[in-house]
Amino acid sequence: MKVRKAVITAAGWGTRFLPITKAQPKEMLPLVNKPLIQYSVEEAINSGIEQIIIVTALGKRAIEDYFDRSFELEDVLEQKGEIKLLQEIRELSNLVDICYIRQKEQLGLGHAVLTAKSIVGEEPFAVLLPDDIIDGKVPVLKQMIRVYEQYKTNIIGVEHISSKDTTKYGIIEPRRISGRIYQVLSLAEKPEPAQAPSDLGVVGRYILMPQIFDVLEVTPPGKNQEIQLTDALQLLLRQQAIYAYEFEGVRYDTGTPLGWLEATIAVALKHPDIGQELREYLRQFL
Repeated sequence: MKVRKAVITAAGWGTRFLPITKAQPKEMLPLVNKPLIQYSVEEAINSGIEQIIIVTALGKRAIEDYFDRSFELEDVLEQKGEIKLLQEIRELSNLVDICYIRQKEQLGLGHAVLTAKSIVGEEPFAVLLPDDIIDGKVPVLKQMIRVYEQYKTNIIGVEHISSKDTTKYGIIEPRRISGRIYQVLSLAEKPEPAQAPSDLGVVGRYILMPQIFDVLEVTPPGKNQEIQLTDALQLLLRQQAIYAYEFEGVRYDTGTPLGWLEATIAVALKHPDIGQELREYLRQFL
């Protein structure tokens, strides 16, 4: 069955960006001239996704407003003759079919994914975490869909990480199948370096079979007393195969202020309007 739907999780507190995230959703922080979440939406669209489910929470209304129409703003731009901007604003509301569901309690990534069960239904679906901005010639989700079409089972995105960072990721025990593809033998959620089964960490891209929902419903709380998606995937291994794909592209973790700054500079340097001026400005600090 084709992967038609994608779940984008946007319900977290964004505590690492306080105090700004007290009133501003982290997913709406700007990355040059677009909010973080728009990069995930565009990646999904460019990968052939037909419907996007965004999991939000209390205080995240700005996300819904952003992708909705603003007739007042459109009228102002039209009167000012800002035709290019007007077209960009109108295109935002027509990008793709987006629906929203709220995670009423922040009980972990696994719980956030579970809230989308009734909308996803009985079909494979993608999960994107907007914190992970991945710059690649081919959208990472599109790369993973190609792998899914070959194996017709769960696919998770992975990359090599340093040993000191294992406590930040789900880590897989891999068996190489070919090239960048591995069979997942087991998963560990944020293990200490000495207990990590490999240096392949799970990042924010997944293609999951619908059976994951039944597993999530019985997955006990794990690290931080949250329902961890990694723990659910470990349980799912008893029923289904899981493959890992080492994607092609450069990932930026915009979930931290430093990672957000690094991504901002990297994206801005490639921007056709400001890239060259920014490069010249940065030279004075070298």
